[in-house]
Amino acid sequence: MPYEGKHEKEKIFLEVEYEGPSKPKWSWKIKLLIVFAALLILGAGGLGGIFWYFSKDLPSIETLREYQPSLVTKVYGEDRQLIGQFYIERRVVVPFSRMPPDLLHAIIAVEDSRFYEHKGIDPLGILRALLTNIETLRLRQGASTITQQLARSLFLSSEKSLKRKIKEALLAWKIEKVLTKDEILELYLNQIYFGHGAYGVQSAARTYFGKNVDQLNLSEVAYLAGVPRAPTEYSPYINPERAKQRQGVVLRRMVEEGFITEDQFRRVYRQDLYFQKLEKEEEIAPYFMEYLRQNLSAAYGENMVYKGGLSVYTTLNLTLQKAATPALQEGLREVDKRQGYRGPIAHKSPKELAQDQETGTGIMGMAAVKEGDVIDGVVTAVDEQGATVVAAGRTGRISPEGMAWAKKRLKGPDLLKDVELNSNAKPSDILHVGDVIRVKIRRLDPRGKTAVFSLDQGPVVEGALIALDPRTGAIKAMVGGYDFKRSEFNRALSARRQPGSAFKPIIYATAIERGFTPATIMVDSPVVFVDEEQQKVWRPENYESKFFGPISLREALAHSRNLATVKLLDRVGIKNVVEFAKRVGITSPLTPDLSMALGSSSVSLIELASAFGVFANEGVRVEPIAVLSVADSSGRVLEEHEPVANEVIAKETAYVITNMMEDVIQKGTGWRAKVLGRPLAGKTGTTNDFTDAWFVGFAPNLVAGVWVGFDDVRSLGDREAGASAALPIWIGFMRAAFEVMPEMTFPIPENVVFANIDPQTGLLAPEGAEDAVIEIFVKGTEPTKLSHPQPKPAEFFRIDASNG
Repeated sequence: MPYEGKHEKEKIFLEVEYEGPSKPKWSWKIKLLIVFAALLILGAGGLGGIFWYFSKDLPSIETLREYQPSLVTKVYGEDRQLIGQFYIERRVVVPFSRMPPDLLHAIIAVEDSRFYEHKGIDPLGILRALLTNIETLRLRQGASTITQQLARSLFLSSEKSLKRKIKEALLAWKIEKVLTKDEILELYLNQIYFGHGAYGVQSAARTYFGKNVDQLNLSEVAYLAGVPRAPTEYSPYINPERAKQRQGVVLRRMVEEGFITEDQFRRVYRQDLYFQKLEKEEEIAPYFMEYLRQNLSAAYGENMVYKGGLSVYTTLNLTLQKAATPALQEGLREVDKRQGYRGPIAHKSPKELAQDQETGTGIMGMAAVKEGDVIDGVVTAVDEQGATVVAAGRTGRISPEGMAWAKKRLKGPDLLKDVELNSNAKPSDILHVGDVIRVKIRRLDPRGKTAVFSLDQGPVVEGALIALDPRTGAIKAMVGGYDFKRSEFNRALSARRQPGSAFKPIIYATAIERGFTPATIMVDSPVVFVDEEQQKVWRPENYESKFFGPISLREALAHSRNLATVKLLDRVGIKNVVEFAKRVGITSPLTPDLSMALGSSSVSLIELASAFGVFANEGVRVEPIAVLSVADSSGRVLEEHEPVANEVIAKETAYVITNMMEDVIQKGTGWRAKVLGRPLAGKTGTTNDFTDAWFVGFAPNLVAGVWVGFDDVRSLGDREAGASAALPIWIGFMRAAFEVMPEMTFPIPENVVFANIDPQTGLLAPEGAEDAVIEIFVKGTEPTKLSHPQPKPAEFFRIDASNG
């Protein structure tokens, strides 16, 4: 019988029949909590497993505090002006303290507004991006924090995969445990890519605005902060409208995050953005830079050169280098034009011409040019008064005089045989409508629409120029060829060619050292040398194919007399000349025979220029140097170089040979250089069949050498000697150099004396002799005997037989 108590619940429970121990009844909430806890445990275990799996091959970030991003190695000239850079990523690191607050606010606002709140991964940001992407049904927002972006940039590839995303998140979490927020932001802003070759915010500031990062205003930092998301899309040089829109997006986000006011937004966004003109990095001295790169790589390794941020201080003079390159290029073009016109580069059909004119593309497209530039053009009309050419968007004329050199036509590779001259050629015989040609801009219309051109062509001939300070050995200018892009071979350093008569000063200086004088008489007459072992006969000749009889050493050198020089070498001794050559810096092997008198042994341009520098520097040899010092990215000096000087010949010998070489310019083969109006000495050089042309000359404070020739050793053309092919280049360079260099004279040593001599005998001239000349001598070598008057040639007269 049921118990009827007061409480209903008790009643119910008492009515239940007993079946054993009672079972607890769980509510659905408790069950849900249990399931959630189980899932949480399983999820944590799964996440732990994922963490363990992807952490196995993660890169170590323990050294992140010492991490140095890839830095630019900078190369400076002698005046500390930048002349070039080596880099994989063009970057200049700046400390956090130099980054303007507006830049930091802009980057945080647009890239990671909760940067200072999360621990590397932002769950709220992920959720927000997910909802936005679901709402718009497209991938519009990413969820990578600044730390994740840094992790990706430093350690991972840019592939889009779940695996990379997980690794990115794990690395970001680890980075946050190692670095402070400010350190992360500093590293990020120095690491990321801003487009157009600029890595890091400092390079970006210089690239886009020509400023340092700490000089940027709000308008500029707002633009820069928006670039890293898509550097090409937001480039002001490619998409100016999109660039401006992106700046607006950044400014709006800064308002939303409370960094700027609405009034600031409106005021700044209305301002125009002024970007620096994007110019291609000028290659001032590519051959010199490649020479440095090879030497630096050998000393420090390529990784240090391209990523280590070295500072390399060199001897190069920027002004002289900028004079050397155009001097060589212009000179080689002139040599090439004398060889004859090779014809157009290409030819365009009337249909192609019409298309180009309609679209304004290709050669007809507008391009930035200046007077003196040599560019491609296309002939659109030809008449008796010349040709009409369109080049770089300008229409111009070439007069008959502007193409007169092309009357000489080159039909083949042999410059002595394959030349055809038509002195009566008209413009229509030279150029035709549709010809694609090279033209030189002689004059540009101020409005930039028209121009005056002359016909030109890209030279096949090569050349080199080197300039040094003889007092220090410092390389001041170096051009190893016509165009580094065409050929990287450095002919100033690595090419070894026969110097011809340019080697003669070495022989004459040896003679002076051994007691000969400028007044010593040699007989310039035919001579035959027989090599019985090889059964060869050698009959050297003068350039003019003439003989000049008795001649002083001074005259023989000034006029480059071969026969007198061969006989001088025979008297001085081959072994003595070889030894002297080594002392003054000739390191190439010299053939020990009399052909050395004519420069048959190949040497490099820098060898000969450096050897002549001994004469200019009063007998003291200074080893050529290019690098003054190298410092690492922290400023620690890794190497330093001082001039290494040694007196290798007597200063009296150096002065006498220099004085003799001055006459090469004053009245000999180098007479064209007199136009420079300074104390100068030098020597021309030409080899058989005109295959090599040289001029090496010097002032007391600068020695320069020029070589011209073909890489495949063939003739430059008839009469293309050192005086006509190489000397004009040397003059062009030295004229520019002397605009910034003081005039100096060659100092006369105490042991040099002067005497009046008879030029016919080299002996002392009788008092009152009309033909006496003043000559210099090393003290003790001057003549002591008096010259006897030479009998006058017999005078013949006719006797008229009709007078008996």
